[in-house]
Amino acid sequence: MNAPMSLADERTMANAIRALAMDAVQAANSGHPGMPMGMADVATVLFNRFITLDPADPDWPNRDRFVLSAGHGSMLLYAINHLLGYDDMGMDQLRAFRQLGARTAGHPEYGHAKGIEVTTGPLGQGIATAVGMALSERLGNARFGDLIDHHTYVIAGDGCLMEGVSHEAIDMAGHLRLGHLIVLWDDNKITIDGDTALSTSTDQAARFAAAGWHVLSVDGHAPEAIAEAIATAKADARPSLIACRTVIGYGAPNKQGGHDVHGAPLGADEIAAAREALGWALEPFEVPDDVYTAWRAIAARGAVARAEWEERRAASTKRTALDAHRAADTAPLTQAMAAYKAKLADEQPKVATRKASQMALDVVNAALPYTIGGSADLTGSNLTKTGDTAPVTPTDFSGRYIHYGIREFGMSAAMNGIALAGLFRPYGGTFLVFADYARPAIRLAALMEVPTTFVMTHDSIGLGEDGPTHQPVETLASLRAIPNLTVLRPCDAMETAEAWEIAMASSKTPVLLALSRQGLPAMRKEVSAENRSAKGAYVLREADGARDVTLIASGSEVEIAMTAADALATEGIQAAVVSAPSFELFAQQPDTYRAEVLGTAPRVGVEAAVRMSWDAVLRPEDGFVGMDGFGASAPAGALYDHFGITADAVADAARRRL
Repeated sequence: MNAPMSLADERTMANAIRALAMDAVQAANSGHPGMPMGMADVATVLFNRFITLDPADPDWPNRDRFVLSAGHGSMLLYAINHLLGYDDMGMDQLRAFRQLGARTAGHPEYGHAKGIEVTTGPLGQGIATAVGMALSERLGNARFGDLIDHHTYVIAGDGCLMEGVSHEAIDMAGHLRLGHLIVLWDDNKITIDGDTALSTSTDQAARFAAAGWHVLSVDGHAPEAIAEAIATAKADARPSLIACRTVIGYGAPNKQGGHDVHGAPLGADEIAAAREALGWALEPFEVPDDVYTAWRAIAARGAVARAEWEERRAASTKRTALDAHRAADTAPLTQAMAAYKAKLADEQPKVATRKASQMALDVVNAALPYTIGGSADLTGSNLTKTGDTAPVTPTDFSGRYIHYGIREFGMSAAMNGIALAGLFRPYGGTFLVFADYARPAIRLAALMEVPTTFVMTHDSIGLGEDGPTHQPVETLASLRAIPNLTVLRPCDAMETAEAWEIAMASSKTPVLLALSRQGLPAMRKEVSAENRSAKGAYVLREADGARDVTLIASGSEVEIAMTAADALATEGIQAAVVSAPSFELFAQQPDTYRAEVLGTAPRVGVEAAVRMSWDAVLRPEDGFVGMDGFGASAPAGALYDHFGITADAVADAARRRL
């Protein structure tokens, strides 16, 4: 802990946050002044006495992380980053709060401004993502010693703790004993509707303690008590919750403590009254030089710490390995995967693509030391664990496989946190139907442009007897609707290997693999010089002469399309077969390539899912063989026959369009 300035000066530092928050919200005529004003004292003590970061090098890997899980209070973060001196957060940005093109969006957005570690706003996801950041720190420390040794601090509100994902997150963090994770709870007992007593009676302190956390409570407006609590938390081996009892909108004499101050401008009269109450006799957006000096001293302290770290790094025997992790170079994978794909072409294995994924992962993990795998308690089904990956445990973080437990949402958010931390490339598995449990985190990965890899198996009615609760007939369409998400549904072991190459090469787009439970024959008989799946769709079988029809399929239905083409050929009908593992990648190809692949002949699509999303490759008059309702419980073969997803049905659909 750093020696504090006088309490009066520290209070003035906090009042600068309050003033900037109420001024920016008033200028925008929208926003949330209550939380920034209520938590200004806590945030000031945290930054002034504890946090180590350097605004001149915002990506310094050993910086402390600060996550504003209660993202609606974004002006707290923007005000702090302005006062610290981030060069992209001038006063012009605060004046433009919530305006088009400004870095100061309504909720903090990763990549829009320096010093924003994660996009927050969907409540609960900040704390869940922070668990991944704290886990990454422990994984890094196990490999690189004191080169990676920092803390993750979270400010969370009542809403964050009510959201179900918070339970998944705190349970995971407590089990893993992530002692470098400290959550500061804005315990103001107010939500949008009013007092929290309207909707909850949970003893949050008891809940966290039951999950294995160290729990403290403080007056959130008493700097010395706050500092003592944070210091105590840092010394404990468990993750810590500090319940900070605060007054929402602190400093606004007529509105503080009520729900009206949560999400609306204070108004000119109340702002004037707040200025008088706080002793802040300054014009809007005006900050005294001595306050800037005090805040910039935090940045200067961080610059010294970073320089000392750079010296340690330069002398460390672990420097090369650390730099390799940060660079995430996929070059070592290229040669290894080329040899593996040659083996596939030679052996032509018939395997489920979930098994093909595990086979490809053996190659990936051997070539790339920075991958970290896992599963939401479906390791033996997702096949996300390779033979050489030891598990991560609460006492040993040197492993490469995380047992996330039955926490699909928590797992996905934590993986985003691991990816954001910058040292590892995470992948984790569950059943495709449970993508709905993980969707908010998948969406945020896409929004943040974070290349998390989601491994989703049991991708259709082909999973069989588990029935319609587990058969994701509509899920592919809903995932394809998410911007900047690459969905890959490979048809065989070769395409699955290519899918993993795509996932590992991606830098700004999350990748989701939809993989089969049932065995699929090899469709590709030779190795291509290029990754054909990277084009999204390609001609797997060309017609013998002019095309009469084009059959388009993904995943397990490519085999059906190929069989249908054989049947049509016996009648003199020339059918081309297009394998379309990714509609998103295909949409990125030049028009000339797309036209060449799709052709002008009638088309028939086939997928064991609903037609929605197939407008990407089908015209209104084209045919589709798939699902129009939920599945059923039966062996896979019986289900395909029952729902008419057969080669005969595809051939009939083709004949009707000739």
